[in-house]
Amino acid sequence: MNMQENVRLIEALESAGWSAEDIIQLIKYVESGEAQYKPKKKEN
Repeated sequence: MNMQENVRLIEALESAGWSAEDIIQLIKYVESGEAQYKPKKKEN
């Protein structure tokens, strides 16, 4: 993914209501594959 695609992804996630912290955790998970960063289902 190039930088422009990354920016569009982040903007789309923000538009969908994702917090900055959630986006950062997702990026860390994608880059590292470490389970500690894997997104978790949110309870309502």
